[in-house]
Amino acid sequence: MHQKRCKPPSKSRIRLFPSVQANMAADMRLATIRKSASAFELKERKDLVVPGDVITSDTGFMRGHGTYVDEDKLTASVAGEVQRVDKLICVRPLKTRFNGEVGDVVVGRITEVQQKRWKVETNSRLDSVLLLSSVNLPGGELRRRSAEDELTMREYLQEGDLISAEVQSVFSDGALSLHTRSLKYGKLGQGVLVQLSPSLIKRQKTHFHNLPCGASIILGNNGFVWLYPTPGQQEEEAGGFYTSLEPVSLSDREVISRLRNCLLALAAHKVLLYDTSVLYCYESSFQHQVKDILKPEVMEEIVMLTQQKLLEQEG
Repeated sequence: MHQKRCKPPSKSRIRLFPSVQANMAADMRLATIRKSASAFELKERKDLVVPGDVITSDTGFMRGHGTYVDEDKLTASVAGEVQRVDKLICVRPLKTRFNGEVGDVVVGRITEVQQKRWKVETNSRLDSVLLLSSVNLPGGELRRRSAEDELTMREYLQEGDLISAEVQSVFSDGALSLHTRSLKYGKLGQGVLVQLSPSLIKRQKTHFHNLPCGASIILGNNGFVWLYPTPGQQEEEAGGFYTSLEPVSLSDREVISRLRNCLLALAAHKVLLYDTSVLYCYESSFQHQVKDILKPEVMEEIVMLTQQKLLEQEG
């Protein structure tokens, strides 16, 4: 009997066209050593505590949020930064949900349209509430809200819309009541939303900034940051519902993309975010392309230059 000889499997060859080979450029970077803070450096930071750390054994201090008393010693119950106001000691968590206070500026997204109110996602434990009576009517009319206004609520704001608002009050369960009665608040148009930790936003008198680079920024206390092209003259008759749908120029898009990457770089290195720190980081990133800013070694270099500028300004 003759046995059939099986041919050895031939090696398959893949031929690449020159155009494909040219587009397969790989971006290779050497591994960098991650620098970890030494135990000595951590001991020097007396203002940073972890759960169970004794803050003080002095009985003259009052117990604030994030602390409890154990054997006459004030002890931290959360990981964060110790803050002292006169005799009151509290610990501000480094990573937490947004706990709003009256007067805080927030950026939020409409999640639901209900009877005489909108539900808004504001990065807090519960959805915030925007009442129909707490918004400006188109045209700036001052009158009682009617049943017709209630039926046309979705023409003002619908699910998915982004808004800027101010905390008007806090309910007993911790939910926030918002309002957009000022013309600087209202529906947001074209731009980029960056979601960060609320603990990185520095509290200031104003959270609306027109940066000299041609873009504007809303630093929401809830950690939502809105970047958009600086608008021209806005009609006051719009009542906060006017949104420009004109095409955004390429230069403006590049500026907003660079600002967005700078925000992520600052947040990755736990730098407080306010107009000066964002602008310094933007200026320090000019020697790099927008897409390279998020590389670890480039982020570290840009943030280090930003911190040096901030120290020079304070000194």
